[in-house]
Amino acid sequence: MDRNTAIRIADALQQAYPGKFRTLLNFRNPYELLTATILSARVTDKLINSITPALFERFPDPASLAAASQEEVESYVKSAGFYRNKAKSLRLCCQALCERHGCEVPATMEELVKLPGVGRKTAAVVLSNCFDVPAIPVDTHVRRTANRLGFTDSKDPQKIEQAIAELVPRDRWSAFAHHLTYLGRDFCFARKPACDRCPVAGLCPYNPD
Repeated sequence: MDRNTAIRIADALQQAYPGKFRTLLNFRNPYELLTATILSARVTDKLINSITPALFERFPDPASLAAASQEEVESYVKSAGFYRNKAKSLRLCCQALCERHGCEVPATMEELVKLPGVGRKTAAVVLSNCFDVPAIPVDTHVRRTANRLGFTDSKDPQKIEQAIAELVPRDRWSAFAHHLTYLGRDFCFARKPACDRCPVAGLCPYNPD
């Protein structure tokens, strides 16, 4: 793909999703979004949004969650799937936040990915939504749509991130990644994509037949 085509796709998605630049996870501060994003692995944002109100009422900050027992955290996240591992990751992450960063969420990719349970995708979600730092969170929708649109044929999240970063202007990274996620949810389904209704069908080389 050439840069001009990439920008045309970005423009078309901007028209299709005006003003939609943020995650669908509910949050009020970086701690809440970091926690919700860790929990959201392999489950829907809707499910996580149903869990987090009670979780954040009980654990309103990293210090309170860091001090909690494994069993108590598990009781609040049991419906999140892989809840034992996720509860452990939350506790270890919050303990690291308090030990290394004064119980504050850092605002750089380098510092975020050093936290337990935090990969580049989670870090990118926090950076782009909380700190206005251009970032490209590569979720399953971004991976699928970026491949079908021709940005890359790689399945590796970091290579997909790099491919998009090379073709889309940096100040548009965050919005573009969110728009690819919306595109995947609304039209570019894993099975039977709605190509006849897709806002970028005219720019997409993918043939579902």
